[in-house]
Amino acid sequence: MIYTITFNPSLDYIASCEDFRLGETNRVSKEIIFPGGKGINVSIVLSNFGLDTTALGFLAGFTGEEIKRLIVEKGIRNEMIPISAGFSRINVKLRSKEESELNGMGPVIDDEAIAKLYAKLDQLTSDDILCLAGSIPSSMPSTMYSDIMKHLEGKGIRIVVDATKDLLMNVLKYRPFLIKPNNHEIGELFGVRLTTREEVVPYAKQLQEKGAVNVLVSMAGEGAVLIDENGEVYQSEAPKGTVVNSVGAGDSMVAGFIYGYLKYGNYSEAFRYGLATGSASAFKEELASLEDVEELYKKTWG
Repeated sequence: MIYTITFNPSLDYIASCEDFRLGETNRVSKEIIFPGGKGINVSIVLSNFGLDTTALGFLAGFTGEEIKRLIVEKGIRNEMIPISAGFSRINVKLRSKEESELNGMGPVIDDEAIAKLYAKLDQLTSDDILCLAGSIPSSMPSTMYSDIMKHLEGKGIRIVVDATKDLLMNVLKYRPFLIKPNNHEIGELFGVRLTTREEVVPYAKQLQEKGAVNVLVSMAGEGAVLIDENGEVYQSEAPKGTVVNSVGAGDSMVAGFIYGYLKYGNYSEAFRYGLATGSASAFKEELASLEDVEELYKKTWG
């Protein structure tokens, strides 16, 4: 089973307005509602690909009920923990001549809820994959990622981490199976500006030396870089296409990598499927289907 954790999931309300004017009444020309959060995005794509996946995290209030309904509708097993107070956040994304976002707060996660999460994690075995993705609510310990990895240390669970700054650096000593920063996030860690794949390679290797088993770096239109556990370097530009929606593209890359690795058992295919999946999601309004990815894969690599 592939488990994902989304600590602060959301309902994402995406509204399009031809000419948004601040301080005036504006009419929306198109609107969509999705369940949001990086872990949930990974689970959606995995489910689209026919893989069994379980969503962990916390839900509260009427918005939590709707998030639960939507993820179950998409074929994801729900093991989200209910929070009695507050409500899961609503994130508003406004598309006009410029794009703007207004992200909600989410409920307070107390110690009792965190203990329930650990109880669920205790059921995982070496046959499972766990994906930790996204930010931590302010009500939770800032060490949550590393606390979880320490708690699960020695169980042989392959753990994927998609996080930034200290959340990422603090887990490296626990040897995550895969980390997926982007080039800007790596640059921020090392105080440099990285724009090409060649520039990324030595810094990705440094993250591997600090403990990461595999390092996958997303670079939007520039493509991606992978340093695998054997020290092999894979580089590729991104598949060609028109970007429609970049939200969830990085999460899709993680899901595609997991799919390719489980299906083919090698990092070359995992890398290509990661790239194809991230791009396929960027080229459409919703997250990629397996048909989208297979078509793009064939166009790019034959």
